[in-house]
Amino acid sequence: MSPRPRTIVVACSWVCAALSWFACSTPSTLPPAPASAAASPAPAVSAPGNGAAVLLAREGESHLGDVRQLTFGGENAEAYWSPNGAELIFQAHAAPAGCDRIYRLPVMQPKPTPIAVSSGAGATTCAFFLPHTTDVIFSSTHLAGAACPPPPDRSRGYVWAIYPSYDIFRAGVDGSNPRRLTETPGYDAEATTCPVDGSIVFTSVRDGDLDIYRMDADGKNVRRLTHEVGYDGGAVFDGNCTHIAWRASRPRPGPERDEYQRMLRDGLVRPTKLELWMADADGSNAHQVTYLDAASFAPAFFPTDFAGDAGSSQRRLIFSSNYGDPKGREFDLWAIDANGTNLERVTTAPGFDGFPMFSPSSPHLAFASNRATPPGQHDTNVFVARWEEKVVKRFSETGADRILADIRWLADPERQGRGVGTPGLESSGTYIEAAVQRAGLKGAAGNGSYRQMFDVPVEIQVAAATRVAIAGETLAPDAFLPAPYSGQGAAQGPLVLAGYGIVDPEAKVDDYAGLDVKGKIVVVRRFAPEATGGASSGPVSPDDEAKRRRAGDVRRKAFLARERGAKALIVVDQPAAAAGKVPDEAPLPALRVAGYGDAGLPVLFVRRAALQKVFARLEKRQPVSARLNVAVTVSRKPAFNVVARLSAAAPEGERLPGAVVFGAHYDHLGAGGLHSMDPDSRRPHVGADDNASGVATLIEAARLLAARASGLKRDVVLVAFSGEEEGALGSTHFTRSPPPGVTMKEVVAMVNLDMVGRLRDNKVTILGRGSADEWAGLLDAACGGARVDCSGTEGAADGYGPSDQMPFAAAGIPVAHFFTGSHTDYHRPSDTPDKINAAGANQIALASAALVQAVANRPAPMAMKRAASPSTAGDMRSFGASLGTIPDYAGPPGGAPGVLLAGVRAGGPAEAAGLRRGDILVKLGAHQLRTVEDFMYALAASKPGETATAVVLRDGKEVPVKVTFQAGHRPR
Repeated sequence: MSPRPRTIVVACSWVCAALSWFACSTPSTLPPAPASAAASPAPAVSAPGNGAAVLLAREGESHLGDVRQLTFGGENAEAYWSPNGAELIFQAHAAPAGCDRIYRLPVMQPKPTPIAVSSGAGATTCAFFLPHTTDVIFSSTHLAGAACPPPPDRSRGYVWAIYPSYDIFRAGVDGSNPRRLTETPGYDAEATTCPVDGSIVFTSVRDGDLDIYRMDADGKNVRRLTHEVGYDGGAVFDGNCTHIAWRASRPRPGPERDEYQRMLRDGLVRPTKLELWMADADGSNAHQVTYLDAASFAPAFFPTDFAGDAGSSQRRLIFSSNYGDPKGREFDLWAIDANGTNLERVTTAPGFDGFPMFSPSSPHLAFASNRATPPGQHDTNVFVARWEEKVVKRFSETGADRILADIRWLADPERQGRGVGTPGLESSGTYIEAAVQRAGLKGAAGNGSYRQMFDVPVEIQVAAATRVAIAGETLAPDAFLPAPYSGQGAAQGPLVLAGYGIVDPEAKVDDYAGLDVKGKIVVVRRFAPEATGGASSGPVSPDDEAKRRRAGDVRRKAFLARERGAKALIVVDQPAAAAGKVPDEAPLPALRVAGYGDAGLPVLFVRRAALQKVFARLEKRQPVSARLNVAVTVSRKPAFNVVARLSAAAPEGERLPGAVVFGAHYDHLGAGGLHSMDPDSRRPHVGADDNASGVATLIEAARLLAARASGLKRDVVLVAFSGEEEGALGSTHFTRSPPPGVTMKEVVAMVNLDMVGRLRDNKVTILGRGSADEWAGLLDAACGGARVDCSGTEGAADGYGPSDQMPFAAAGIPVAHFFTGSHTDYHRPSDTPDKINAAGANQIALASAALVQAVANRPAPMAMKRAASPSTAGDMRSFGASLGTIPDYAGPPGGAPGVLLAGVRAGGPAEAAGLRRGDILVKLGAHQLRTVEDFMYALAASKPGETATAVVLRDGKEVPVKVTFQAGHRPR
């Protein structure tokens, strides 16, 4: 940030106020009221023309009408309204040698005169009215002495002091009966209040960094709201106190952060850039609003009845920034939607405009400005203007604007949730075709087309011809169910029990040893024995769970039976005889499209009771015969991937072989159904985050890459996949049957965007980060340039996971999947565009485009690091227990141990136990939890119906709760 020109303000008053780290640093105190202000009365806002200075708005200030100056001379700033809109409270000093003092201004009076509130001892700053009382709050250094604090050590450059003598006080509106609200050592200031209950947000160094805290109006019940390294300050509530906004600097790890922390220890700050942030009022769901790379500060919320630019329904912020001025010296008022779109310049007057705040009772805006300061003087004064609500052309269209527009179109209910086979999905594909064509990409699906067609199975049903008879007794239809990968047809012959059907030479297990199963129907026990991969009791280790899950994989059991000549496979949950209680029978697996295939022989799951009469005979190798027939009907519908190519345009001698695949899926759940988290709803599941966000971000990244095509050394193949929600069908088809001109051998890497619309804390999870050693350096550079943090939780490091990168990883291709985390709207109709963080999605577009470009320009291909074995859903008596939680895979703030809850499912055990979003689960029964993986293993060792004690961290305190597990799914 550049030093301020002398023509803007005196001393460093507006900087002090703007950054609110301290009141002015020059020594001296004020008289009871500024003489210039007392001699020049200001008019009431509601009564223009009574002797006040009424100014015309400048050109380009179409929102401002009836601009009036309320103070005259000196330094006056941070004017904030009383709850009834009748007064302003602000800080001022009349002479360069003075330090700030707090005043009230009864603006509804015909000739208002400032009224002193603070005593004049020490420096004061950041005053605010306390609602439902006759009190105010402000910060003051007076307990350390009546003199102003000494100026900072400017030998260290352009720095500000963090005075440890600042504390927050509550007093009457006339300054009487001051009570100290903060008593911890160090800086406490920048306090504002909630208009609903009077709770206070403020900035403090009590935990070693400049963070935002919240406390009750009496100073009790202090809670920390921010946790990232860097300055967080100047927080304000919205009108109903459900959200806060603030300014922040985020020094990057390395020398920049080291210098910040070193100076903070010395009581100094040299901020780099200030950006606006917003979060829920408890600090959760924090997201960066601006990425202006400027000094942006003093945010305030628009009243809820102001539509904002272009009729936006988003929460909207007004703030001050030097954005747009190459020298960084021109500060104006700006406005922006909370999702980072619709940036608008509000003021154009030369010099400084800052500290805007809307009246709670009338359409007026108060702000500080030196717009009326005569030449040669350096005053800053308080102004009030009538706000003219009108649609104004945005300052300039940004990537965030374009991304949000695409998301709104794709996630409009008219797209019918983009379900496979719906007209809405086809029209979405047409929309994407047109968008990438406008970006300059050519069709790459063959013959110049953008459409790679394939059929998608959408439903599997058991046909009436399906029958099973064992020992001459026909089973009831509800006693068995084919596997979704079952072959079809008839089989008959003797039954042979082959244990669990496991062959594992490493573990020296062969359940087929000594058996001849050729031409016979093999019966195997479901899952895997407890001894496979681990002990029979106690917590299940990660290695044990992986081994048991792979050993229990029924599809692999079918493969082993087929390889040995079996005619069919019957699977029954009948554990081998062992000490202890036999587990309850697991439900039959659902006949899901996601598992559809043909294992090469009929595969049936049969209930225990159906084999009860013959199982002892099978164990004794006594003859039992069976006859079965499997017939299923599969409904199919056409779908298509949108495939486009951006050809490398580097000089001929610099071009490299191969291509980078850059993708995102555009299908979703339609009206819900099997995969919905709200299965009773038939409303369109519009999927704004999942995955309209990925497609819209992909389109924006394509625009960026097209503009850089002359520097690309490898081609980029862009793919919008279909059928992902049904089991990565589009990406699987692409890898198995690449379109003309694409071979899998030439693909050097795959970058995937899936659910990138809810960026929180500026942190992106990169799944597959460990699939190649080269990713670490490439991601650090690409994400660092886009000012997002990709260094957090890696998730599925090997690249295997439930999205379109998985078929590429399975094909031996390094993958990187950008993901901003789960949330309570996942797979629900409530995943709507109004919850999208468009500014964050734009930064991911910048980061992913830079990553793709870096991979495209690498002389050498990346080296895939293969996992020992692909991740598999397998089959294991695990995840039978569920809490109904939605973990946040980015993890707790600051990398702390535990499982951060992004939400709880309605009607689930967690909700019944009182768990809620923002809780950090640290213990479940006897299991200490440090990661989501620990949570999964703890669930694997639990059973539905059991009750255990869960311990969560809430507001920094451990809270134990009783939970009763239910049957459910793996946490996601």
